[in-house]
Amino acid sequence: MPHPSPADWQVLHVHPAAPAKPIVGAPCNGCGVCCLSAPCPLGIVLSGRRSGACAALRWNGVQARYLCGAIAQPAEVLGPRWRWAAPLLGRWARRWVAAGIGCDSTLEVERQA
Repeated sequence: MPHPSPADWQVLHVHPAAPAKPIVGAPCNGCGVCCLSAPCPLGIVLSGRRSGACAALRWNGVQARYLCGAIAQPAEVLGPRWRWAAPLLGRWARRWVAAGIGCDSTLEVERQA
């Protein structure tokens, strides 16, 4: 497969302490690449956007990894108006975003030196 041209590149601002992106099919390590590039279907609903970083993505400095806010902090992601639905979102989000299934991002990542 030919290397993508600069016109096809997407610049992602990844936390410097984030782990490297795993290979496709490997367990998720919280690198954040998939969610920083575009929201998943649930992220589209929560973010109100179809491109760019998902607004529900959260950096966890203690774990040094990204987490889905719909799973880790559903009340914060939903905001005050919908906070009552946080327990439901927290239970269902893991399945909706396929958490723990494995990396499904085919993006090629180049870190700047």
